[in-house]
Formats: sequence, C-alpha cells, structure tokens
Amino acid sequence: MAKKSMVERELKRQRLVAKYAARRAALKDQLKDTELPLGDRVRLSMKLAKLPRNSSPTRLHNRCQLTGRPKAYYRKLKMSRIKLRDLASNGQIPGMVKSSW
Repeated sequence: MAKKSMVERELKRQRLVAKYAARRAALKDQLKDTELPLGDRVRLSMKLAKLPRNSSPTRLHNRCQLTGRPKAYYRKLKMSRIKLRDLASNGQIPGMVKSSW
C-alpha cells in the first residue's frame, strides 16, 4: 500500500491540472503565434511560467486505483500488476483465468 500522502498529492495535482487546463492551453496557443512581436511572446511565456508547477499535465503519474502503487501500472485496467493478479486468482475479473500448464 502506498503512502496516503503520496496518493493525496497526486489527487491534488489532478485537481490543479483540471483547474488550469483552459488557461494553460490559451497561453500556449498564443505563444505559437509567430506574428506576435518578441516582447509580447516573452510576456506570455512569463505568464505561463507563473502558473503553478503542479498544474502541468506532465507532472501527473499513474497510480493503482486500489493500492496507490505507482509502478507496474496497467492503463486499461487502472491497477497494478500485483492487484490484478490477486483479483484474477480470486475470480473477480470476468474472463481472466490464471494460466497453468
């Protein structure tokens, strides 16, 4: 089980990304405009830099929905390999059977 503080920190980042997404996208669109003078583009980049760091989507990290584990994460199932194996062994995932040969 991951530390509760790390899971909460990740949730806080997700909320910040959602809150600033429109503002960040608008600033980036304006920055792409090559018609603007250099001074205006520098001011826009400074505005973008003043946004909170955790509002950037690249700072998000996928975590298991059940345990909070950050590594060995399956995107389709939104869980880690360990929890996936436990649930499959218990027969709680339809169509998934533990292999044996």
